[in-house]
Amino acid sequence: MEAFYGILIPFLGTSLGAACVFFLKKTLSDAVQRALTGFAAGVMVAASVWSLLIPAIAQSAALGRWSFLPAVLGFWVGILFLLALDHIIPHLHAKSGQAEGPKSRLQRTTMMVLAVTLHNIPEGMAVGLAFALAAEGEGMAGAAALALGIGIQNLPEGAAISLPLRQEGSSRGRAFLLGTLSGSVEPIFGILVVLVAAGVRPLMPWLLSFAAGAMIYVVIEELVPEMSEGGHSNRATIAFMVGFCLMMTLDVMLG
Repeated sequence: MEAFYGILIPFLGTSLGAACVFFLKKTLSDAVQRALTGFAAGVMVAASVWSLLIPAIAQSAALGRWSFLPAVLGFWVGILFLLALDHIIPHLHAKSGQAEGPKSRLQRTTMMVLAVTLHNIPEGMAVGLAFALAAEGEGMAGAAALALGIGIQNLPEGAAISLPLRQEGSSRGRAFLLGTLSGSVEPIFGILVVLVAAGVRPLMPWLLSFAAGAMIYVVIEELVPEMSEGGHSNRATIAFMVGFCLMMTLDVMLG
């Protein structure tokens, strides 16, 4: 039951961020958005290393000097998985004027939600895997730290969906609903990987590194360009370092 509630924390973060549409009349400034994007990127990179790749290598310790192999291969499978989704699912990033993926007649708002939904899949997997490890005695506090870190960085993500939708003419209720729905894949994929990991224990190193690869792909392909575009990116860079250090601190102190 603790794992179930923990998996819901990132979704709660997205929902709270989407609720900003009820309190703010305008979208966040570009400088603030870039700083929040940098923070999210820092959290995701640190989580990929300390909460996913390092445990994946530790889980493969029986392989000796080859213990890195499942982590490396799983990492690349995660990258290729997100690359494939990028090409087969039409989506539109908030600051982009051109949709990605196959041509589609989907509304702009729908494709914006799909973009964030793709982003949230590896995050849900990462949190679910952390709680799967915790169930085996790896430490519930570390899993809770990861869920909290992802939940914190989901706050601006929820706002980044609901506020632009409101500016484009959507009602506050609809903007909130769509922002919330973009985070619904996190508990879904979190629960799925918990079930898979529990049923096939040897897959754990592969699943951990798979989630890490998928998250790093999102950071490099989406977040880094967004945090760096236009003007000086000093604030976004500092925010990245803050997010990285916060996630690293939570994982090490509570892990």
